[in-house]
Amino acid sequence: MANPGLSSVVLTAIEEYLLGGPREFSRVDVSERTGVPSEVTQRLWVALGFAATGDDSAREYAAADLTAIETFRGIPSFADLDIDRQTAVTRAVGQWAARLAEWQVDVVVDEIGKQVEVLLAADPDRDPADAAAAATATVMSAFEAMNSYVWRRHLAAALTRASGAPADDSAAGTTRRLAVGFADMVGFTRLTRRLDLGELTELLHSFEGITAEVIANNGGWVVKNLGDEVMFAADTPAAAVRIALVIQDAIRKADATPDLRTGIAYGEVLQRFGDLYGTVVNTAARLTGLARPGTVLVDDEAAAELAADPEFSVWGLRPVHVRGISRLRPHLVRRARVRQS
Repeated sequence: MANPGLSSVVLTAIEEYLLGGPREFSRVDVSERTGVPSEVTQRLWVALGFAATGDDSAREYAAADLTAIETFRGIPSFADLDIDRQTAVTRAVGQWAARLAEWQVDVVVDEIGKQVEVLLAADPDRDPADAAAAATATVMSAFEAMNSYVWRRHLAAALTRASGAPADDSAAGTTRRLAVGFADMVGFTRLTRRLDLGELTELLHSFEGITAEVIANNGGWVVKNLGDEVMFAADTPAAAVRIALVIQDAIRKADATPDLRTGIAYGEVLQRFGDLYGTVVNTAARLTGLARPGTVLVDDEAAAELAADPEFSVWGLRPVHVRGISRLRPHLVRRARVRQS
């Protein structure tokens, strides 16, 4: 994304800093220097989310790209995978990084632009490219440190969560027994028709902020946000239901978003590249669609785990037929009423 407030000289200096130099290598050059076949380089390049010209002589690559290839080749758990699994891993990393970059680009470029202006104001004779390189180094070191810290912290949390999971090939995924939930804003599509972009931004900001805080504070983790819906997971049905009920309380208290409906299922799931897959996930999604505003529905497995928990009251509802599941029996869960002595 180009910033009209920055000159082409400054933007070029920023790109060269980020890429470790100019784009001076072709796919043929990369293959010769790294020993990786050019067709492999192109496939992984596209998997990262970058367009390939199809011209092996086009100078698309910079020094940082060569370094990255050599680094990954030195990690046996990646280098020993077949090309299909290497591609899957690369695609997952690329999708995560692309989303982070799109979110940060305006802030990063704006901050670099401001620092360039300060440096040139202090020394009008200074080369703009030199000022841009200095400003970029200062700003990027701060963002790189922040990104690295957050990644390390999340990796530590993920390792803790996965400590009891069975060992498996990281590219194939691991199987874990988890409670999976979806919390969905009721009437979101209809609501967006009467909101301007600023109001829609505030709505999504409030929803994501409330749900992320509640999920983290109650022992779960956000799997992903899907616009008007958040997918989350927890080790036990009790933790997942607690999350769902606290989220609904927080939403009502904030009066910032529509009511939520929540569905939770429990059982074996495939955990792959940070996402979850399987029948349990599908069941949780279907239960969410069945739930009324302000309610939490769970499946048979979760209901069985909650039956003896004094914190909750569970009511079995009539079985229904939904797409992909011939007989789904929802269970309504609420907090147990405390009897007054």
